[in-house]
Amino acid sequence: MQTQELVVIAEYNSYLEAEMAKSIVASAGIYAEIRNEYMSTAYAVAIPPQLLVAYEDAEQAQELLRIHP
Repeated sequence: MQTQELVVIAEYNSYLEAEMAKSIVASAGIYAEIRNEYMSTAYAVAIPPQLLVAYEDAEQAQELLRIHP
């Protein structure tokens, strides 16, 4: 379990999109997790899945997602 402060760097329309983004970030060695992964399946419009990373990795993770949309 991570003890770092995690911040939301992106929201997605589906769990699959969030999982693909998590994979891109994780392939660079950045710890990431998805918030609302189960709730977003049932309530996708109201509760979107969110990608979280450690605060100190947020800028690098966002850049990776810009390069690999």
